[in-house]
Amino acid sequence: MKVVQSGQGADEVFAGYHWYPPLSESSDPVGDYAKVFFDREHGEFAEAVHPRFAGKDHSRAFVERHFATPGAQQAIDKALRLDTQIMLVDDPVKRVDNMTMAWGLEARVPFLDHELVELAARIPAQYKIAEGGKGVLKEASRSVIPAAVIDRPKGYFPVPALKYLQGDYLSFVEDALARPAARQRGLFREDYLAELMADPKQHITPLRGSKVWQIALLELWFQQHGL
Repeated sequence: MKVVQSGQGADEVFAGYHWYPPLSESSDPVGDYAKVFFDREHGEFAEAVHPRFAGKDHSRAFVERHFATPGAQQAIDKALRLDTQIMLVDDPVKRVDNMTMAWGLEARVPFLDHELVELAARIPAQYKIAEGGKGVLKEASRSVIPAAVIDRPKGYFPVPALKYLQGDYLSFVEDALARPAARQRGLFREDYLAELMADPKQHITPLRGSKVWQIALLELWFQQHGL
């Protein structure tokens, strides 16, 4: 295989995620977006890190600035704009590019064709969130794709071994957090780490990730780059 096609972008462009519909009638768009999209509240972040790193709630301030930018009137359109311009670029698209380029594989992302994205941005949000999300895309596809494919439950790509840590994976994490570099850095509070490590499998984020793995991954990144 030299070339593959990827469906990246369809959820962000055509409103396929669960956090979009509630925003259509939200009286607190920033707060409601944060509740369903943020993986940690700032209060918990402040409990996790040393006080000198806690600072202000920069994540919420970022969303507030982006939502306040002219060009999108409805809250759901503000969220779609943020996700397509920021989150999509710095996470899913980068992930696909990194993995395919590492193996000399070309990936094409037809849902991110700029003309299609521009067209989707002009479509009223109610048509996109219909049918549980991606409504207008589903209807446009019914003449060429079987209904069993279009209407099947939304799937994800979980990695259970990195969500419910145990065995070698847990030992790997414990080693990373116990290294002198981690101890000297003092980024995370010892009491918070002790609480997580007492039962790692119980500490799952709202977006269904492991809090322990997230912390370990950040620490490993610092160590990898000698920071």
